[in-house]
Amino acid sequence: MVPRYTRPAMAAIWAPENRYRIWFEIEALAAEGMSLYGDVPAASARAIREKGGAKLAAISAEDVQRIDDIEKVTRHDVIAFLTWLAEAIGDDSRFVHLGLTSSDVLDTCLSIQLTQAADMLLADLDDVLAALRKRAFEFKHTPTIGRSHGIHAEPTSFGLKLAGHYAEFMRGKERLQAARKEIAVAALSGAVGTFAHVDPRVEEFVAAKLGLAVEPVSTQVIPRDRHAMFFSVLAVIACAVERLATEVRHLQRSEVREAEEFFHAGQKGSSAMPHKRNPVLSENLTGLARIVRAAVVPALENVTLWHERDISHSSVERAIGPDATVTLDFALARLAGMMDKLTVYPEQMQANLESLGGVVHSGEVLLALARAGILREDAYAIVQRNAMATWTKLGAADARSFRENLLADPEVAGRVSAAQIDAAMDSRLHLAQLDVLYTRVFGEPGPAAP
Repeated sequence: MVPRYTRPAMAAIWAPENRYRIWFEIEALAAEGMSLYGDVPAASARAIREKGGAKLAAISAEDVQRIDDIEKVTRHDVIAFLTWLAEAIGDDSRFVHLGLTSSDVLDTCLSIQLTQAADMLLADLDDVLAALRKRAFEFKHTPTIGRSHGIHAEPTSFGLKLAGHYAEFMRGKERLQAARKEIAVAALSGAVGTFAHVDPRVEEFVAAKLGLAVEPVSTQVIPRDRHAMFFSVLAVIACAVERLATEVRHLQRSEVREAEEFFHAGQKGSSAMPHKRNPVLSENLTGLARIVRAAVVPALENVTLWHERDISHSSVERAIGPDATVTLDFALARLAGMMDKLTVYPEQMQANLESLGGVVHSGEVLLALARAGILREDAYAIVQRNAMATWTKLGAADARSFRENLLADPEVAGRVSAAQIDAAMDSRLHLAQLDVLYTRVFGEPGPAAP
């Protein structure tokens, strides 16, 4: 975790204090379950809860260091924790971790941490969705040029562009909700998952208390296909972040300048060029998305473990768990703020839309000629010829608009009127179905045309 790109609440999920509190909760619940279905006296389960709970409630940096010091001797993190815990609990500590194996604690803890992270990321996504919805409604009727291959295509609405991103993030939210459900499982089944030393009802008891499902067959670990899916979903959401960030980066280019990141008072764009207003946030988001996606291949490779368990996955998850969730949390928060404050230039959008002399209406003109009885192949040739004549002379002294070239074409004159050409070149044609599209995305049509 890089502090520059870390928000405290998400970092706290991966802090040792939170991890040890979760470990204790699992151990305490297991003892309580065993007091119902096993060999732990009820009084001992209460002592574990009271004495251990008090110790974990006040866990300090010195306690964390004490556990670390014990681990230097034991070379085993769970045993180091249990040793430290026993110092607080006393004789009843003999009933802690009874019949369990380390992975029962580690894997169940990781499930809880990932669900905690998922809940925070879902809240982040809600913030992104709220910002996109607000701006999509604000610019629903703002015409802009759509682009394919980076080249002007046909008119669209800037709000509709944002609505498309909203729909993508909504899909990301639904995927994360499913991934959260899939990862929210507990395993307390013993050394190789056979429940030889612990009653399965203890696992069910602990899982229910923690709000988790039980893993049907956990061998000694929870199968890592669950984790692979979780990190893959984070990566897909990161792709959505980058796609929107890339759009902003393009729109902020000097040659385009249709929208740009909010430029704060006192902000500096370049140490050498005082005029610069760079898309630093969206460029940063592009880089952060790469970090999140980098977790996917290691997570996939973790699926294959030897027999009932090895620990090749452990070191990987200690890195990708915090890094991927912390980074995506920061990126989503930054994206929500960026889109909420995005500066939009409708006049420049209109100027760009008209900058090619009207050729962006070639598709509708083609249809107008076809409706007038001209074969489509012939109509295409007529439209392309006049579009290219317009395009190649842009800015020249003898340049003519696409409309002018069409009306001067003898194959058009007398067959299609000026009024029909003008109707075909009306940008409002491309916004006529916005209510339908907005209802599909938002469940309502949004604001009416002014």
